[in-house]
Amino acid sequence: MPKALLTKKTSHARPGSTVPAWWLVDADGKVVGRLAADIAMILMGKHRPTYTPHVDTGDYVVVINAEKVVFTGRKWQQKEYTWYTGYPGLKRETAATRLKRRPEKILIEAVRRMLPKNKLAIKMLEKLKVYVGSEHPHQAQQPVPRELGVK
Repeated sequence: MPKALLTKKTSHARPGSTVPAWWLVDADGKVVGRLAADIAMILMGKHRPTYTPHVDTGDYVVVINAEKVVFTGRKWQQKEYTWYTGYPGLKRETAATRLKRRPEKILIEAVRRMLPKNKLAIKMLEKLKVYVGSEHPHQAQQPVPRELGVK
């Protein structure tokens, strides 16, 4: 066996060892599930060769035009979002109602549910910036446009 193969070591990322990049994603006409899956992979850092599950190696993602996302089928009428208010019973609203009220929450909730269920996911979700409209306040970070959510 060659000596070079025996000397390889597995490297693990350490906190602060990777410099996060900034990505700009246009959500106009994108399917929510496909887009959220791609965004979750970037937030976790699985697109990098230095991915380590217990370290946040992900990048920042800025999403614009969040009000123009689409669902397939009849999900606008059938999909329900529920939450607990502290009183008996749950509050419910359909996806169409949520789009009118808070369109950015549709994408944020979809991404949140695709992240790991631990404390690190909170830090990952803080790197997601979702905006209604085509303007965003992150020009100073020079986000690079990236096409996500395509087949």
